[in-house]
Amino acid sequence: MRNIRGIHILSAAAAVLLFIAALSGVFSWDCSKTFYTLNQYGETIKMWGSGIYARDSFFKATIQIGSDMCMLFVGVPLTVFSIIYDLKKQSKKSRLLLVSALAWLLYYAASLCFGVVYNALFLVYLALFVCTFYGFITGIYGVSKEHFGVPDILAGKACTIFLLLSGVSTFIAWFPDIISSFTSGRLQLIEVYTTEITYVLDMGMISPTAFICLYLLKKRSSFGTVLLSVLSAGIVIVGVMMIFQTAVQLISGVDLPLPAIITKSAIFTALGIYGAVLAKKLYMTIG
Repeated sequence: MRNIRGIHILSAAAAVLLFIAALSGVFSWDCSKTFYTLNQYGETIKMWGSGIYARDSFFKATIQIGSDMCMLFVGVPLTVFSIIYDLKKQSKKSRLLLVSALAWLLYYAASLCFGVVYNALFLVYLALFVCTFYGFITGIYGVSKEHFGVPDILAGKACTIFLLLSGVSTFIAWFPDIISSFTSGRLQLIEVYTTEITYVLDMGMISPTAFICLYLLKKRSSFGTVLLSVLSAGIVIVGVMMIFQTAVQLISGVDLPLPAIITKSAIFTALGIYGAVLAKKLYMTIG
């Protein structure tokens, strides 16, 4: 595959910005400065009070710190490895891996830009969003012109089950929260925020993409393989991220009901393991 210098520059910049953002979040893990405030519904909300997430709620900050840990210990090394691997190989496989990594850094960047309370790192978040967005666009344009082929293993039952589970789970995990808001007039865990960015990304983008990917693979479309790589990589990262998030919340003293742990954390973690197995098979089919 022809080397595109721009994607490597953008990816390298994203790796540096990711390291700064994630490390700042991890260093914000201090439960000793909490305080309480009234939200727009007149409810008393426990706030984090420390570090870069000082003005975020206690519940949301612990989730974000868990995400930051995952990106620091998994996201940064994966991005660096993907850049080096693509520089050395300059193959369809290496470029597809880099594009898949960038897609989920973009997801993380969007969550920071739109999901946390404005803080001193906003320009870092914005720069990370810009680098990952244009890096992903550049990369996806290049790989979309390549022919990957769709072997039987990618159009078979195992892949079909994975995509159906991914599409359904990323929708039904959040849909009940929205339905219940119709009677209460607000989301259950809206706290000090105006909306929930995860609902938009998961229900509006990830879930439909899983079904589109399934359709393309059944039609033996090469682009279906590209989407499958992006989705499987993302589901693996989300599965790992759920482990970090749940651990940080439990250690910090967040009261997590067992049903919530099972329906969200456990399901996505199991799906991540499934995605890892499928991703290995996928890359073995690419020359």
